Amino acid sequence: MDKNRRGLAYVMDQEDLTTMRIFYDFKTDEVFLSASKDWDEDLDWSRYNKDFYAESIKTHNAKYLNEQEVYAVFEKHGLSDYLKEIISLLRQGKHFGILAFWNKKLDIFYMGNQHSRKCGLNNGKHATLGGGIRRHRKDELELDVVIDGLNLGRAMSFKNIAGELPMGGIKSTVTMDELDLNDMQQIGFLGFALDMQRCETGPDMGFPIEMTDVMIEKGYSHQYTCGPNGPLGSSGPPTAYGVFISLEEAVKFLGYDNMDGWSFACQGLGQVGYAMVREICEKVKNPKVIVADARPEAVEKCVAEFSAKGIDITAGNVDDILLQDVDVVVPCAIGGVFDEENIPKLKCKVIWGSANNQIKASSQEEEIRLAQKIAERGILFQTDWWHNTAGVMFAWEEVCKQERADINHVYKVISDVLPRLTKENLREAKELGLTPTANAYRRCEAILYGDAPVPDYTAWLE
Repeated sequence: MDKNRRGLAYVMDQEDLTTMRIFYDFKTDEVFLSASKDWDEDLDWSRYNKDFYAESIKTHNAKYLNEQEVYAVFEKHGLSDYLKEIISLLRQGKHFGILAFWNKKLDIFYMGNQHSRKCGLNNGKHATLGGGIRRHRKDELELDVVIDGLNLGRAMSFKNIAGELPMGGIKSTVTMDELDLNDMQQIGFLGFALDMQRCETGPDMGFPIEMTDVMIEKGYSHQYTCGPNGPLGSSGPPTAYGVFISLEEAVKFLGYDNMDGWSFACQGLGQVGYAMVREICEKVKNPKVIVADARPEAVEKCVAEFSAKGIDITAGNVDDILLQDVDVVVPCAIGGVFDEENIPKLKCKVIWGSANNQIKASSQEEEIRLAQKIAERGILFQTDWWHNTAGVMFAWEEVCKQERADINHVYKVISDVLPRLTKENLREAKELGLTPTANAYRRCEAILYGDAPVPDYTAWLE
């Protein structure tokens, strides 16, 4: 392994280890460390769930390191401070921890960034955690990947609560070259790693959605969801639908009956962004819409489709689409788009979109502080994970019912949950003198770290 990739994977590689656990208990402030060699390097991963299973014996040359031995090997490689930094990150976010796998033969490093299991306990399913799987390039710093994974894992705990789902939060981050869908060694290993996390997932950035179909059709793991050949199709339209109907509730909170004649600036025309534009154009009377995307062909297609239907829709500049003088700014692309520099330049009534982590912040406290600055501009904003949850709701339906999954049932639950919780959050925030973002965190923390009851998810059992 390249020594520039020094970190957890480096130590595991140098010490002939396959598995590492760095777990944390926020109630006792205790840390638990262990590492092991759990399989032989020549193991044929294409035979996973065929000749062997997650719990099968995979080596007769096992190696086990206890907590003190793990500390010792990090000290041996001059990485004690690095390990301490990882543990500090777990403490700061009250994360359950990291379960990491290093596959030397395939050059794949897999980290399950587990935040909280609380809402997934006793749900009757194999998967007690839910969250996407994301690929990172090999030239990225491992610490940056850890921070990204932990932040997204924590957000999944909150998002699953907002979707009233019986799932804890996790984000899987995988450092590897581009996935080869014809390489069953890679597919088998990724199926194993996910199953070991007790997690259900859908492909996120860097992974093709077709990997789900391969996982299921080839018998590697049924914990992958939202493939093109799945029973429900793409999660883009229901996600956009959930964002739109929660936006309607936010507009009512501001005292408006509807958004007829309103103007919208939409950033991003991917699966969700394009579907969001469709929701606006089909359900708002006489809207004025500006769209922007890094792909000119996507913008041309969108403008052509909806202008042909008589909609006032134009192409905008990707660099300043969020700063347009419009009623609603709709971020549906990359995250981290609102910061100290551009918040004072915003000219809208409402910010409401599907993009993850829209505020550029490295901590929950920083996000809440910047959300306060948005509120001081007189702009209604609610942290995205409180209303862009329809995608994970969609995935849960597939996990629960497999081929019997019903898209109409998904829309029924989305129609009940997202507007209701948005209305509750906005009302409570106003009563308590908090921003909607701060109140959403308050509600979730009372469940995850306090004694508030977990959400009632009986609607999913219909």
